Amino acid sequence: MHRQIAITGAGIISALGVGLEQTYRHLVDGICPIAPLKHLSTSHSDLPCGEVDLSDSQLYDLCREDKGRVISRSSLLGIVAARQAEEDAGLIPGTRVALISGTTVGGMDITERYFKEFGKNPDFSQLIRLHLNGVSTDFIADALSCDVAYTDVISTACSAAANAIAFGAELILSGEYDIVIAGGTECLTKYHLNGFNSLMILDSNPCRPFDASRKGLNLGEGAAFIVMESKKHADMRGARVRALLSGWGNACDAYHQTASSPDGRGALAAMQAALDVAGLSPSDIDYVNAHGTGTENNDLSEGVALMTLFGDKMPYVGSTKCFTGHATSAAGALEAVISILCIQNRFIPANLRFETKDPGLNFCPVTENLKDVQLRHVMSNSFGFGGNDSSLIFSSACSI
Repeated sequence: MHRQIAITGAGIISALGVGLEQTYRHLVDGICPIAPLKHLSTSHSDLPCGEVDLSDSQLYDLCREDKGRVISRSSLLGIVAARQAEEDAGLIPGTRVALISGTTVGGMDITERYFKEFGKNPDFSQLIRLHLNGVSTDFIADALSCDVAYTDVISTACSAAANAIAFGAELILSGEYDIVIAGGTECLTKYHLNGFNSLMILDSNPCRPFDASRKGLNLGEGAAFIVMESKKHADMRGARVRALLSGWGNACDAYHQTASSPDGRGALAAMQAALDVAGLSPSDIDYVNAHGTGTENNDLSEGVALMTLFGDKMPYVGSTKCFTGHATSAAGALEAVISILCIQNRFIPANLRFETKDPGLNFCPVTENLKDVQLRHVMSNSFGFGGNDSSLIFSSACSI
């Protein structure tokens, strides 16, 4: 367990709400915010999504940003979550950190808003650069009180934020940085929504991961970041440790551009790699926060991989995308923070709307809230397009 990384701060904004306390309370209360779109203007507004219930104007206010400055919604969401994490960790202004963010949409919402003006009005041409993922991350870095000495962006679709966290851990182990803020941010856009709709994998009702009658996913948006540092460094500055990042693994089976392999070989390789880094066995895992999108392909593929890894000794399994929607590149960060909340509160949220067992799987997800559950080690899965699969393992701070 010598590679464990201390998590000393966390921040989150999603359809579930703003901040750790509201997120946890709504999970416990079983509140499902999946609903028709309210803030994104689109002809597909009837499709249920996990939309953050704040307008861009309200996000500007929350971020204390000048509304005359054009900032993408992804950046605004990221600023909210990264500042929360910074404050939660007790980082003082000027602290040297690295910032690693996972995103794919980036400034797409700005491009959609102004692209007709780009070739007509020189005043708008400068906004083209806001499309870039790196620029979106730079806005977050500029909004922090820390001294962000290095930024990087991971764009591996639905595994992006998980990969950002894994990369952040490697930066700490390398000795390059004592503190890394890592996570991801993603906003809903028309391009985003239309792209997934063209794949015919969106459910017209709130999703039901792992259910035999599942019809697809609901898109979501949000941002989450965690503050990571070596346990020695955290102890040195007297920081509270919320949990540990004890394992991480990434694999790419390259089976298909958008589909998961039927045998789940990429997912299995990622989970096993995370266990190897953590020095754990499958029997040590108490709960799996599954990728669990609600599509027929993903849930069966992931389920097969879980059965191969755990056999008939399956830990608790559930998907929290039934609360947040699938926030694509930010999903791994949202679920990382939720996993940490579960460990700290000895709680496992229900996999909402599950009714019928999939005949191809030997397990059912958690169907009701479980309280006072000892969670030593929680596995969080994030599986992306192209078979880029990542798995993170979070452990109780008491497991040292």
